Amino acid sequence: ARGVPVLHVQRRELDELCRGQVHQGVCLEATPLRFKSLEDAETPGLGDDASGKRQLGWLGLEQIQDPMNLGALLRSAYFLGVDRVVTSHRNSCPLTPTVSKASAGAMEVFDVYSTDDLQSFLKAKIAEGWEVVGTTSKPEDVEDVPVISCLEFRWDKPLIVVIGSEGEGLSLETQLLCHRVLAIPPGRALHPGVDSLNVSVATGILLHSICSQKRRHGD
Repeated sequence: ARGVPVLHVQRRELDELCRGQVHQGVCLEATPLRFKSLEDAETPGLGDDASGKRQLGWLGLEQIQDPMNLGALLRSAYFLGVDRVVTSHRNSCPLTPTVSKASAGAMEVFDVYSTDDLQSFLKAKIAEGWEVVGTTSKPEDVEDVPVISCLEFRWDKPLIVVIGSEGEGLSLETQLLCHRVLAIPPGRALHPGVDSLNVSVATGILLHSICSQKRRHGD
């Protein structure tokens, strides 16, 4: 329908093209997708309500390095209605075919923005009146920032939810910029060796808890 030429080949050729990764019998050759610049994100006409009445929710990602996690994060953000995703450029996973596959195609239809200085970006949004909330799996380790359950959070102004890296979580510099830090309450006493969630799973839970408020209240 799009005029893309289709070639029927042996399975081994697909295996070689995909370097042995799972391809489900089809492979598309395409140009790489690049991160969008934040200047584009600030341009009017990208779906944001200029009147400021609409609830805006952005997702910030700091040093997410695993492509499967990044893909799953994009899939959840797209499904749950996040308006923008902004990732730190340094020490973060690029937009790869693995990310696209893990996102179930969300990466192809949902722009992802990148910044060389996440802290400066957050400071600029705070100056514009946005609220920045961080996340943690260990509330006892958070200092100087109020920690609340995600179930208690109320969304009443433009919002950026910032997610930290798989191993270290948010950097201290980013954490200290947050107005509040959200935690997911566990459903049982946890064994010390199994005391946290995968970052993409945790983000899905947090985003659903927050974005469901948009659906309840309407735009």
